[in-house]
Amino acid sequence: MTHPFFLPPLRTTPQGTPRRVGVELEFADLDAPSAASCVRELFGGTVTVENPHRCLVSGTSLGDFTVELDMRSAHPGKGGAAVLDPLRPLWGNIGSLVMPFEIAAPPVTVEQMPDLERLVACLRDRGAAGTEASPLFAFGLHFNPEVARTDGDYVLDHLKAFLILAPWLRREIRVDPTRRLSGFIAAFPAPYAAKLADPAYRPDLGGLIDDYLADNPTRNRELDLFPLFAHLDPDRLAKAMEDPHVRPRPTFHYRLPNARLSDPDWSLAADWNRWVAVERLAADRALLDGLGAEYRQMADTQALDRWAERIDGFMAANPVIHGPPGEDDAADGTLRQAG
Repeated sequence: MTHPFFLPPLRTTPQGTPRRVGVELEFADLDAPSAASCVRELFGGTVTVENPHRCLVSGTSLGDFTVELDMRSAHPGKGGAAVLDPLRPLWGNIGSLVMPFEIAAPPVTVEQMPDLERLVACLRDRGAAGTEASPLFAFGLHFNPEVARTDGDYVLDHLKAFLILAPWLRREIRVDPTRRLSGFIAAFPAPYAAKLADPAYRPDLGGLIDDYLADNPTRNRELDLFPLFAHLDPDRLAKAMEDPHVRPRPTFHYRLPNARLSDPDWSLAADWNRWVAVERLAADRALLDGLGAEYRQMADTQALDRWAERIDGFMAANPVIHGPPGEDDAADGTLRQAG
């Protein structure tokens, strides 16, 4: 069955070009050259094997892909002392037992995302394993959607919408326990979430960034805004912290979903469509403020353990947020029901 990829409510960048999405997928039990061959067979291009644990696929119909072991010591020039150079292949082989390979796709439009679903199927057919294959596999799927605007209200509304929907998202995604324990996708502090959800909380962009950094001095969040803040206000971020892993990008870095490659019923579309629910809620100020006021009230009475169920009722009453797409709201017109 082919699932549709829902389109977000705002579909162009500030420059007027179609918004694109970067996708990063982690997996195990398939080496970099084999994964790179999937890319080449589907989209063309040329494979360059930099070492046994890192391949580039350049010149494909979608752009350039990278496949690499997510372990810095396995790659020359990516950290580690020079004395370890002769041992790097061995480090990579050992690391691949517990560390994921990551395939980073070039930014694509939402209309092109079904092509990446084909890539998932190819990796699965060749034996790639996902989050659920082992208790040691804390593997994730990351989306990096370009922003449609760069003003403070736009960024704030999306953060508010995410925080309000986060308990529901965690339950729907069934976030793997190993991933939760890893710390890479830590939830936002409860007091911070309650403060942000309040409809009265409306700082300018600088105030939003300052508050975020004060309460979240780490990029290890379910929705990491460091790349966006580094793009929008690099000096403000640099004064607060130095992190060589932060690359300035005009994108949201959504890192909550599992990478359930071993599950034949899992799809990129289902997790992408949950992100679109965040964008749809952010685009409707009345619904956003109404839910925000409820969230704040339930937080004050320590009743948020029931919040995910409240979102179930909200979604049923407002299918426009996470319901079947209309004729103009899906990237794949072959199916008109949610995945």
